[in-house]
This record gives sequence, C-alpha cells and structure tokens, in this order.
Amino acid sequence: MHMPTLRQLQFFDALARTGSFSRAAETCHVTQPTLSAAIKELEALLQVQLVEREARGASLTHAGEEVAARARTVLAETQDLVAAAHEAGKPLSSAFRLGAIPTVAPYVLPKILPKLREAYPDLKLYLREDMTERLLEGVRARELDAALIALPWDAPGIETEPLAEDEFLFIAPKSHPLAAKNGLDPEDLAEADVLLLEDGHCLRDHALSVCSLPTRAKSTEVSATSLQTLVHMVAGGLGVSLVPRLAADAGVTAGTDVSLRPFTHPLIGRTIGLAWRAGSPRKGEARLIGEVVRESLKGGLVPV
Repeated sequence: MHMPTLRQLQFFDALARTGSFSRAAETCHVTQPTLSAAIKELEALLQVQLVEREARGASLTHAGEEVAARARTVLAETQDLVAAAHEAGKPLSSAFRLGAIPTVAPYVLPKILPKLREAYPDLKLYLREDMTERLLEGVRARELDAALIALPWDAPGIETEPLAEDEFLFIAPKSHPLAAKNGLDPEDLAEADVLLLEDGHCLRDHALSVCSLPTRAKSTEVSATSLQTLVHMVAGGLGVSLVPRLAADAGVTAGTDVSLRPFTHPLIGRTIGLAWRAGSPRKGEARLIGEVVRESLKGGLVPV
C-alpha cells in the first residue's frame, strides 16, 4: 500500500492554509505546476477529490477538510520528532522560533541575542513580535516554539516559567503635582488622568489591576499604541502613566521632559516569563533560552 509523502502533505497543508495554488507554491518555494502535480498525485493515491479548483482560487471538499486536519497533525508530530532528536543530540543547534510581546521585545532581545550566538553558534533564531494572545495561538499551533510574555497569564495548553519581576514606575510631566509629592502610592492615581496603552496590550491590563485604577481609566478615549508613544503623550501634558522598569532602564524616556520616579513601596506590576506548548519536545531548549534571559536581566529586574 502506497503512503502519502511528507512533501505531498506539506504542499496540501499550504494549499489548505492559503486557499490559493500560487500562494501555496510561493510558501513552499516551488513552482505552481510542481505543487499542483503533487496535489493531484495525493488525490490519486487517496482515490478522492480533495480540492475544488476555481478561477479565483481553491476550496477544500469535505474529504479535503478531513485530510487537511490530519495532515496538520502528522506534520506537527514530524516536527516534534525532529526537534526531540536535535535536543537529545545537541540542544539549540537548529532553528528556534521565539515570540515576544512589544513591551518586552525591544528591551530584552538586544541583550540576549549576542549571548545566544556565543553560547549556541549553530542556533538559527527566528523572531516574531506580537500581542500575547496571538503569540500563544502561534505556540499552540506549533508556529512558534516559545514566547516571552508578561505574567500572570492563564492559557489552556500552555506552560510558563517566570524569569524576572518587573517594577512599575510613575511617569508624569515635570510640572504635575504628583511629580514632586513626598511618598507616592498607587492610590494617588485615582484622581489623575491616567494614560494607558490601547486594548490588546497586556501591560494595560496589568496596570489597571495592580493600581486598581477607576473604571473611567479603562474607557478613556486617549490611548497609545506603544510605550514610546505613551511617553511622548505624557511629555505633551496629556496625563500621567506607568512604565515598566525594563523599558525605563533601556532609556524609553530619554530625551523627553518628564519626571520618572518609583512608588514608595516598589510596585511589582508584572513578571517577565517564558511560555511554551504543554508537552513540547523543545521544553528543555526553551528553558535554556529562559536562563539566558534571566541572566541578562540581573542588575535591573529581580530574578525569580
């Protein structure tokens, strides 16, 4: 009995994901005739039509949907097999796909990349910056091997390891009354115009939670898309905010006319952590990267 090849399954999976022979061929780095011929061979082998070929693309038949789901499982298990073999032989000696959230990536990645290159010269590290939910979707779908996120964050099928605690600092225009107040507590923000990152950023949720900010802060019409934008909005007199020490130590407020100060009692707003898929054969390699991150953050953040 002839069995489908991994090459045929890879081509069919790409077609199922893109819905287009041309885009699937581009994804697989082959010509469209080559990919089309492989799909026809797969249909002949399975003796069932998998694809309805249309002028503007391709759609899967009912049988095609079933085969596509099983093909993804087979390909994922094959990737796990290869990853397990690499880890057993020489860890971090092949490609590793690492994600990071926008409020971590620019402040952590420049610190760890030189150290990873030195410690693991054969490592090919592919990076992706995105929001937490989309990163974890990528981890679950095996599109990413691990992701640097901010904890706490509970997600089914995901395991996490805390690496360092990140303190929240207060930022305000230098003329703001709270910029010179003796003793600063989170309660002082209750009547202030607090600026936050837009919905979707976990830093927004952590700030609201740790400071018990009023509901109006959650629905403010003024929000920023990045920490850099947030700092400039504060400098422009639009309000006050919180920034992680991780970003402050990296100079996110440099060149701006703002006051940056800690709270009287250190306000631990989030924990920098690493996430990977439960049961992943690359768990050990993820932890090795986590150790490099933990070591790199010493002296600024509090390791955990």
